[in-house]
Amino acid sequence: MNNHPKILIIRLSSIGDIVLTTPILRCIKEQIPNAKIHYLVKANNSIILSNNPYVDKTIYFSNSLSEIIKELKKEKYDYVFDLHNQVRSLIIRLRLNRPSKVFNPIRFRKWLLVKWKINKMPKKHIVDRYFEVLVGLGIKNDNKGLDYFLSEEDYISPDALPLSFQEGYIAVVVGSKHNTKQMPTDMLIELCEGIDKPIVLLGDKDDRKKAITIENTVGAKVFNACGAYNLNQTSSLIKNSYGVITPDTGLMHISAALNQNIISVWGNTVPEFGMYPYMPKESKAEVHILEDKDLDCRPCHKHGHSKCPKKHFKCMRNLDVDKMIEIANSWTAGKNI
Repeated sequence: MNNHPKILIIRLSSIGDIVLTTPILRCIKEQIPNAKIHYLVKANNSIILSNNPYVDKTIYFSNSLSEIIKELKKEKYDYVFDLHNQVRSLIIRLRLNRPSKVFNPIRFRKWLLVKWKINKMPKKHIVDRYFEVLVGLGIKNDNKGLDYFLSEEDYISPDALPLSFQEGYIAVVVGSKHNTKQMPTDMLIELCEGIDKPIVLLGDKDDRKKAITIENTVGAKVFNACGAYNLNQTSSLIKNSYGVITPDTGLMHISAALNQNIISVWGNTVPEFGMYPYMPKESKAEVHILEDKDLDCRPCHKHGHSKCPKKHFKCMRNLDVDKMIEIANSWTAGKNI
């Protein structure tokens, strides 16, 4: 092996998927000290790796394949690891014509599980499957979990929150890219009303209207942070919380990377896809996975829908909100340290 290998990692999107590749970056850098890691990502996801010390260069993909290939060819990579495995990453890999390995997303097995409820998925987290791509380099998983790095500028000052929140709060993730991964508004209201601590609602600008409804109904113990902060600032609110209640979405994986207590709420997707919270081996944080395992319509999609195909949304409606409240009310400062 080259003593100073230059390695390109390709994972264009999305938030959670990129966060799930971070153990790969750390282990390459720590186990091959002279390696140089370049990471190709969509430009709108650049903030995710902005503080990662294991990435020597982040390359941003916008819309032009020809331009990005031209730029990448100049780097003369020793290895290319395609962890995305879509048409664009395939074209890039072939055009670079460098030694490469590609991640197998086992789409057929996912289709079997979604379409026919036949579970042939490996009993292995996707992070551990990512490491299988690196077998040729002799890289081993250090079991230290995911990484998400914040700079001093990313932290929200305690003064930005109401006084009662400065002693601690529960973070509740309001939205997700797909509606069938989200808890309905009335369930979130019931949840927030039952929690005996201040609550910070997290999400992007698209979640703000829903969060305003919750805030107006529940009252002053809810602080609506949806759309008010960028991803890293939102992550700092996660880091400073007692714990996080979140659907299967990017902020769930960031919560795991920050070694937080997590209530992981599952709707139309299932943990069997291999993307449940991935914690460090020595973590003392609590992880609770809440799902209705008895519904014969789950999973109905590997990602999600805009609305429940069956029109009943039982995958969320059947979940035990009282259980979530009980767990959240048991969390105290420093419990997961």
